[in-house]
Formats: sequence, structure tokens, C-alpha cells
Amino acid sequence: MKKIFILTGEPSGDILASKVISKLKSSRPDVEFLSVGGSNLKSLGIKTLYNLNEVTYLGFTNVLLNIFKIKNKINFTIKEIIKFNPDILFSVDSPDFTLRIAKQIKKINPNIKIIHFVAPQVWVWRKYRVKKLKNFLDHILLLFPFEKKYFDKEKIKSTFIGHPLLENHEKNKIDINHIIKDKKKIISIFPGSRLSEIIILTPILINFIKLMNVKHNDLFFVFHSTLEHNEIIKTLLHNEKFNNCGVISDAKIKSNILLASIFAVSKSGTISLEICNSKVPSIIIYKMNIINYLIIKILVKVKFANIINIAANEEIIPELLQSKCNSRNIFNVVEKLIADKEELNKQVTNSQEIINKFKTGKSLELASSVLINHL
Repeated sequence: MKKIFILTGEPSGDILASKVISKLKSSRPDVEFLSVGGSNLKSLGIKTLYNLNEVTYLGFTNVLLNIFKIKNKINFTIKEIIKFNPDILFSVDSPDFTLRIAKQIKKINPNIKIIHFVAPQVWVWRKYRVKKLKNFLDHILLLFPFEKKYFDKEKIKSTFIGHPLLENHEKNKIDINHIIKDKKKIISIFPGSRLSEIIILTPILINFIKLMNVKHNDLFFVFHSTLEHNEIIKTLLHNEKFNNCGVISDAKIKSNILLASIFAVSKSGTISLEICNSKVPSIIIYKMNIINYLIIKILVKVKFANIINIAANEEIIPELLQSKCNSRNIFNVVEKLIADKEELNKQVTNSQEIINKFKTGKSLELASSVLINHL
């Protein structure tokens, strides 16, 4: 029996991996799987070696503070992968974790094919890293078309598959009237999938909601959360005694809530693509501790945080980062935008032009076929 080990390092990678593997399983039910994954891979009946939150750390300082834990987990994971002896190591995103393991696996057992999904953002920083990847990667799956030139230059086999989260898969219509009271207008809130993001951003977002509630009585704010952090956000909101806020973790309900939203406030990341793909206007927020920020400011070579803005080389989606990421600024920008329908429509139209370039219409089929061809 053929074997694939799936290696992820955070919830977004778990989601992407599960979509590809679900497609692969439909055509190759004979493949055995083991993983470092989360709830999405578990829902496919795939065992994980440990919980993802044991290796999900945000920022340089958090990594340094947990360096021994991470090193132990890396060593344990390498040992278990070698013991499992897969035909393919399918690593997904989180390059500082997954590719470190992949590199060691290739040294120990060169016969294991290593396929990586979601290229390290070499177009943002550390372009020199591409040269090192060709020593241990057999193939890399790309989300964005502009990435391919970096890997072609180093003769690393790559396939632009497009972004699976942007495909128009059938969405089950769900009645959300029981969630949204009094037919209020919905503003979707995305505080992040990592605990460190939630701790920093949720208090800022709560104060933003307080400012909005002073001026509006027809809005309902829905926090989109992972199941793991659902109760934390619920507790923070309960302490404020809001009657126009809710927390959603179910993926199908989240999708329907987003589609019904008039606006979204989102942390920087993959979710911003889903928001744009749903044709919902938004702003991007992000904040980290000052040490991490100063390090990133030195290293990063692009002007924007959001991939739509990076691809367009202009700020289509407003970004409020670091010192600009405070409740008053968020309120001012959101208040101005939701009052200007022409500006909202312009944002949606411009973002669609960019996002259509990120689609192939068959991302899961392409990714699955690359894996199958290496079995």
C-alpha cells in the first residue's frame, strides 16, 4: 500500500491540506495516511501525531521563547515520519517548521518524495532561500502565478494550481436568521486563528464595536473563530454584555455569514482572499509586538501586507497595521467606507480583477494529480 505523510504547522495549512487530500482520496482510496494536522484532516479520518497548537507559534520572539519545545517536536516528527516510511511527504505552508523537517527527511531517506504546497514568500523576503529548496524538494505547488519565475530560475519543478479557497465549490445555503437577530446588517470580524493574534486583536475589535454601537443600532457583528478558540472569544464578548455580537466556528455557517455581510474587518492573511472572493468589501488589520515588527520592517521588501495589494502594487484594500491598528482608526475607516457605496463597489471591482488571476478552476485536481504522479 502506498503511503503519504501530511505535514502542516497551523490551521490554515490544515484546511488547504484537507481539501487536496479529500480530492485525492476519492480517486485513490488505497493510500494510507498519517499526519501532523488539525480538525480538518481528522474529519477525513486521518490520525495526527499531536495537536497543532503544540507547534503553532507567531512571531520571532514567541519562537525564541519556545525554541526547545519546537526543536523537540521537530526531532519527534522526523523520527515518526521515518518510522512511517511514506512514499511522499506532503508538507503544507508554515515553511519555518515544515521545510526544516522536510530537509532532514530527505537527508535521512532520499527515496521519500517531498512535495510542498504554498511556496515560502520569497517575493516578500529571503529570495536566497529558493536556491536551498532545490536540494530537497521534488515538486512545489504554487498558489499564485507570479511565483513560478522564482522556482523556474532555479530549475525547481513547480505547478501553479491556483488557490483552492477561491474555487466556486457548491455552498450549502443555510438559514442564518436564527443567528442574526432583528434582520440586522452583518459585519464579519476575523480576529485570527492563532491564540496570540486573538489576544492582541480582540480587545481592539471590542472597542471598535463599542464605537460603532454609539452611532448604529442596525448592525450585528459576527466573530469568525476556530473551534479551539471559540470559547475564549465568547467569554471576552460576554464580559462586555453585547447584544449584537456572535461567534461562529462551523465552516458552512461561516461561509453563509460572510456572503450575507455588508463589510468585513479581517486580520492580514489567507482569509482576506476568501473575503474578496465573496465580493465583500473589507479592511485589513494587524498588530504584533514591537521587536517582531522592527525585525520584519528590516527584512520585508514589499510595501503592503495584503496579497491583493501586493499583486496590484497599490492599496486596494485599506490596511491598518501596527500603530495604525487601533479601535479609533478602525472605526473611522469603516464608518467612512460603509457610507460611501461608490468606494465600496470600486474596492470589490478592483479586487476581483486581481483575484481572478489567482484562479485555475481546478486547483484540487491539479494538486491531487501531482501527488498521484509521484506515488
